[in-house]
Amino acid sequence: MEFIVNKTDLLYFCHETKQESCLMIIRPSVTRMFLYMFIGSTMSISIICGNLLVITSIVYFKQLHTPTNYLILSLAVADLLLGALVLQFNMALSVNSCIYFGDVFCKIRRSFDIWLMKTSILNLCCISIDRYYAVCQPLTYKTKINGRVVGIMILVIWVFSALSGFGLTFVGLKHTVCEGRCFVFHIPNGFVGPIVSFYLPVIILLGIYLKILTVALKQAQSIQSTQTARNERVSKMERKATKTLVIVMGVFLLCWTPFFLSLTFNPLTGYSIPLPLSETLLWLGWSNSIFNPFVYGFFYSWFRAAFRIIISGKVFSGNYRNCKLH
Repeated sequence: MEFIVNKTDLLYFCHETKQESCLMIIRPSVTRMFLYMFIGSTMSISIICGNLLVITSIVYFKQLHTPTNYLILSLAVADLLLGALVLQFNMALSVNSCIYFGDVFCKIRRSFDIWLMKTSILNLCCISIDRYYAVCQPLTYKTKINGRVVGIMILVIWVFSALSGFGLTFVGLKHTVCEGRCFVFHIPNGFVGPIVSFYLPVIILLGIYLKILTVALKQAQSIQSTQTARNERVSKMERKATKTLVIVMGVFLLCWTPFFLSLTFNPLTGYSIPLPLSETLLWLGWSNSIFNPFVYGFFYSWFRAAFRIIISGKVFSGNYRNCKLH
């Protein structure tokens, strides 16, 4: 059975013989090629290459072996996995809205979506805690935030996110509204999930960074002439690092807030938000994984130096692990 919706799209059923089958949108070949080549390939490659630069820089250069950068490394790994594992499959769903690999495969795909998104926001939460101690309690920072503590943070982040992502999908999340579609999110009660997964962590993040900003302004105003040049330089470096990571958080919010707002209010409006708009907002959220490497490269001189050494191929011709990055 076939329906002509307009001059550009045709509608078919995903399963012709099932009464509860979803409708399948078949887009023209030009549109399909554009989606595959631009959104799928370009975005995925950009995410993989950018975050691979960040990961390689932190792993290779000893100067970048700091607790803060380990959390940035964890965030970059989550973004890399998103580009490598999630985007290509979701691109195919955007082009040919039906899935024929079975319900389990659909659940696994959705679990990875939730897992990596939660990993990103929990990494941002831990980064804010790191910045809080660095700026607000600098004298105890090195004793409270060290490699072992950060390692435990990262382990908890990944394990908790995986358990909640896979558990929510396989146990508590209503995953279908009709046969044949692999919907990204469909939560009849559209409040609990977004509040726990997004709004509550965001409120915590904003509260911590507001406290950091207040303390940083007081520190800048109370710098006395008796303060040593070294302490003043360290204080400025910590404030600059905090400012950069606030920008990272701001980009995250700009990318993901529209999607979670639509996820929250869509049930209240009888799911009146068009599917193409929901998919666009979700792709906007995923695009966040592209921006972080550019933020690091733009604001951190040592990341810029590391990127140049890696891209130029110098790491293959000499030992730069201990070189000074400026």
